[in-house]
Amino acid sequence: MRIARFSIDGNVAFGAVEGDRPDELVLDIIKGIPFADFELSGTKVPLSKVRLLPPVLPNKVVAFGRNYAEHARELGNEVPDAPFAFFKPSTAVIGPGDEIQYPSFTEDLHHEAELAVVIGRMCREVPRERVKDVIFGFTCANDITARDVQKREKQWARAKGFDTSCPLGPWVETDLDVETASDLTIQLTVNGEQRQLGRTSEMIHSIEDLIVNISEAMTLLPGDVILTGTPAGVGALNVGDEVAVTIEGIGTLTNKVVKRG
Repeated sequence: MRIARFSIDGNVAFGAVEGDRPDELVLDIIKGIPFADFELSGTKVPLSKVRLLPPVLPNKVVAFGRNYAEHARELGNEVPDAPFAFFKPSTAVIGPGDEIQYPSFTEDLHHEAELAVVIGRMCREVPRERVKDVIFGFTCANDITARDVQKREKQWARAKGFDTSCPLGPWVETDLDVETASDLTIQLTVNGEQRQLGRTSEMIHSIEDLIVNISEAMTLLPGDVILTGTPAGVGALNVGDEVAVTIEGIGTLTNKVVKRG
């Protein structure tokens, strides 16, 4: 099931996305919230009539860096022996169609297409064999990075945590299991030109590795998001660019870059 979060006529709701053709997609509005038992209301609205929002509002976004060997090498970094985590604040999150604001403190803004894991229940110290039980679903992410700031400041809080640096969407796909999600095509285009192309099977540390690693240290809450790293091909974004992340079996997340006003 594809679960979207949307607004219509000033109201915010979750809905199940139905249909195959982009111009025929509809939302069956969900009664309640999708992290608990819910029912479909049977009330349907065309996707074209709503504004899609970030599919979840995470308490925290835990991101893992340098989890694809070729990406680590393209930036001159060593491949880490263990998962390498950092955070993006909830204020970094935007949804499909929202604008990525080019910060005034950088001159080298980069895209990074990523598979995002959405947590479905409160959990801590998750054993490997139970990882599948704590996952709600998967969505597309773009780990927008101020590359010059990242290199200059070493600590990544500003470089990767600024407002609008974490586009998520367009919805959460709940029908993918961990095994399937671990071998999907992931690609990114800028103005229709392909920049990144890889497979999630190229991850150094698996989805299970990442969730076991971070849940050893902290409690994960429903709606929290885990970013799993980016394949090679990262590069610069400019004001006016349209950037799209597409992941097999999930969908396409599209955003435009604008100058921060």
